[in-house]
Amino acid sequence: MSFDVLDEHEQGELVQKWLRENALSIAAGVGLGLALIFGWQQWKSHRAQHASEAAGQYQALTDAVEAKHDDEVDKIALSVRKDFPDSAYAVFAAMTQADIAAKKNDLAGAASALDWAQQHASDASLKSLASLRLAKVTLAQGDADAALKLVDAVPKDEYSAFAAEIRGDALAKQGHADAARTAYQDAITHLDPQSTNRGFLQMKLDDLAASSTPAPAPVTEKVGS
Repeated sequence: MSFDVLDEHEQGELVQKWLRENALSIAAGVGLGLALIFGWQQWKSHRAQHASEAAGQYQALTDAVEAKHDDEVDKIALSVRKDFPDSAYAVFAAMTQADIAAKKNDLAGAASALDWAQQHASDASLKSLASLRLAKVTLAQGDADAALKLVDAVPKDEYSAFAAEIRGDALAKQGHADAARTAYQDAITHLDPQSTNRGFLQMKLDDLAASSTPAPAPVTEKVGS
């Protein structure tokens, strides 16, 4: 006899029997469902509080930057990196440390902070930016090969002008004037027409042209003329 032709009493008996036989499974399923719902709400609440605390510390960091309290900036940045390593605020904090270190000509410190930022950035675009800044510092340290490797690892559509400029700087340092010129021209094409950096890139192109122009041969006077 199929289930759909049972009378109301028989259906009720079957339902009660099924419930008795599966009571433990049902209770476990309901309990698990409630636990998952509660856990999800708790997790969301924790993440929101976590993000709020990270934002508050980063705001304190930016205030210290504006006040030019470098020691305080470093202290807060280290705290953000330690307490919120999985947040974008920690990556921004490390980049801020790198900027301050670079201004003090502490290239090793800048490179260390940027390497941390690159390793901990979960956002692809932020990771690319950290990589390019690290490439710029690496080049300033004199390692053009390592700088080019960092630039080449960045996706082609990420910060195209910035990447091309660093590539040009590295190639120029290696003595590859033609390749550097191509890189600078590529950088210019990716810049906004109103960008103030266009003039700076043009200066780099002009410097390359000047350095690659052979000096005129000295004129010697004929004896007796």
